[in-house]
Amino acid sequence: MRPDPVMTFSYFMKIYVDADACPGVIRDILCRAAVKREINVVFIANQSINLPPSPWLQSYQVAQGFDKADDEIVTRVATDELVITADIPLAADVLEKGGQVLTPRGERYTAANIKQRLQMRDFMETMRASGQNTGGPPPMSQTDRKTFADQLDKLLTQRSRQ
Repeated sequence: MRPDPVMTFSYFMKIYVDADACPGVIRDILCRAAVKREINVVFIANQSINLPPSPWLQSYQVAQGFDKADDEIVTRVATDELVITADIPLAADVLEKGGQVLTPRGERYTAANIKQRLQMRDFMETMRASGQNTGGPPPMSQTDRKTFADQLDKLLTQRSRQ
């Protein structure tokens, strides 16, 4: 008999995904990891998210509005839970609550690097507001996908040993 996914406390109590901007390939990696490792993964977005049927996967839709999904993630996340996001202010809030953050490109945001990331984000916002074309991030590459999968596996393996 399989354990109830809500009552299972495996590697992380839960992984929360800022699903509004999460690339489909990263969502697929997370779905496979959730099922394989029996980890609860919650995708939070202001739109409907289609997920494969699994007791380990949940989708939660918030109301439309600026930062509604981010606010919901910050409300829900607990110490040592993992959040997948590229949103730097959200990452800072999660770290402040004791959570962990991994970007869809496999970068870890930590207390040691988040202040620098926030400063760079603010600088780029200022540049864009002054009319500078700063461009956006490059498209997801195969290397980005592999880096994410490797970092996720590393985090989950570390947690399983604790």
